[in-house]
Amino acid sequence: MAMKMTTAAKKSGDATPCDVLILGSGLAGSVTASILARNGADVVLIDAGQHPRFAIGESTTPQLVEWLHILSERYQVPEIKSLTSVDASTRDIGPVFGTKIHFGFMRHQPGQEPNPREATQFAIPRLLAQTSHLYRQDSDSYMFHVAVRYGATVRQNWRATDLDFDDDGVTVTGHTGEVFRAKYLIDASGFRSPLAEKFDLREKPARFKHHSRSMFTHFIGVKPFDQVSEHPKHLRPPVDWHKGTMHHLIDRGWFWIIPFDSHPKSKNPLCSVGLQLDERRYPKPTDITPEEEFQRYLDMYPAVKRQFEGARRVRDWVSTDRLQYSSKQTIGDRWCLMSHAAGFIDPLYSRGLSNTFEVVDALSSRLLQAIKDDDFSTERFEYVEEVERGLLHYNDELVNSSFIAFSHFRLWNAVFRVWGAFITPGVMRLARARLRYMQDGNDWHFRDLENVPHPGLWWPEGDAFKRILETTAETCEKYEVGELTGDEAADIIFQVLQESDEVNPEFGWKDPEHRFVAPNTLTLVKFMRWASTESGPEMKRLGRELLKELSKVGPRARKLL
Repeated sequence: MAMKMTTAAKKSGDATPCDVLILGSGLAGSVTASILARNGADVVLIDAGQHPRFAIGESTTPQLVEWLHILSERYQVPEIKSLTSVDASTRDIGPVFGTKIHFGFMRHQPGQEPNPREATQFAIPRLLAQTSHLYRQDSDSYMFHVAVRYGATVRQNWRATDLDFDDDGVTVTGHTGEVFRAKYLIDASGFRSPLAEKFDLREKPARFKHHSRSMFTHFIGVKPFDQVSEHPKHLRPPVDWHKGTMHHLIDRGWFWIIPFDSHPKSKNPLCSVGLQLDERRYPKPTDITPEEEFQRYLDMYPAVKRQFEGARRVRDWVSTDRLQYSSKQTIGDRWCLMSHAAGFIDPLYSRGLSNTFEVVDALSSRLLQAIKDDDFSTERFEYVEEVERGLLHYNDELVNSSFIAFSHFRLWNAVFRVWGAFITPGVMRLARARLRYMQDGNDWHFRDLENVPHPGLWWPEGDAFKRILETTAETCEKYEVGELTGDEAADIIFQVLQESDEVNPEFGWKDPEHRFVAPNTLTLVKFMRWASTESGPEMKRLGRELLKELSKVGPRARKLL
């Protein structure tokens, strides 16, 4: 649906002209500004705040890392690679980033010690990605200054007071009286989007199934869970809990523990801490502070509470109402609501930044061509809206299913596998395109990533993952309303995973007893052999094509990946 702007904007003679104006200088806005400016666009990047500043969205994923590599290679912005691993971030930005070797999940019940057999972990193979915990005040400031170096005009502490659209562009007026005239506007500002407010773009209520509110801050002195756990060593996972993102699961909620001191060179003693709660189950209180509320939940879960003995926060708490919001549309005449300005689900599975940079790629490629052609017709950007809606929809399905499943371990164990089993093929297809591009420089390899039936799905090229995800969502919702028991629901999902020849058995995703998934080099070799010879047709094609590209780069493959 296209929205026609009827405002009769006047082109002020005092306005500073530019190609693109970006509202918001977080990672989304700064990386986009760097890409556009590096490739010859005249960019203005404005923000109502300033750097350095606190931000969450600190845990990276393998798919995010691959998108960062793609953005760096495709748009010739080598500085983006500083975010692709904890070693690179430490070297290029500073010793303040944490190692993320795994996603770890431990289920808790009120007043009880957690059962060691109700834990799951996915340790990410280093050949797949070297993920990290981003200290956002430094990573965001770094990319902001990259945009400056490539020539972006920037304004900090600059609040847009008016957005005036006409057929030829947009006039943006600031609280200082300064005026910019842009051919295109990107709103990357987040929930409090000036563009969403101006055109009443928010859906009320949000269209998503999932419900959660949040409270979060940074602490110092949080103990590693490995130190406070009472579980015997033979029941612990192969990778220390402290070396990854720790998720403490409770009924319809979860704590996150994201340490920044887990890398040997880190000098950052801080730890990101948050608590997500379904606000329908846990209404936000009005008679106590966020600090008191957080302590109330710590008192309910003794093992989590031990992590916080002697710890203290170093920032004020942020406490929200329902986090989920959505927009009627995200693309219009000469404007785009980007990523977190368009909508949000939940930090579970850390998909926020991965989704963001997939949108950055789709929008940047089109904008650069639009500037060359002087053609900003809405039709050119339709895929951007399609992929944004898909990313939010599929994430909503998975996160909502997960929150439902937290109350029953076998069901959670099944949903965990639906999530984990499709991370690897999702990364493989991106790596395949990048390896091909690095050999011949043909941008078609990246454009071809968009020729898929299910934009926004982790693995969007076929129907296997979509069918399994839809079955999972339907099954969990039946459990939620009492039509199925937890065991019955778990059995249905386990059976779907078992019967799918696209689900990787080598990592242990088909084995419910294999709760700690930690593939080593030999496992990866077995996986690639299975993927290229024994799997279903979708995975087989992907496995064979990736092996072919890896064989061309030979010994350089490890460095490239």
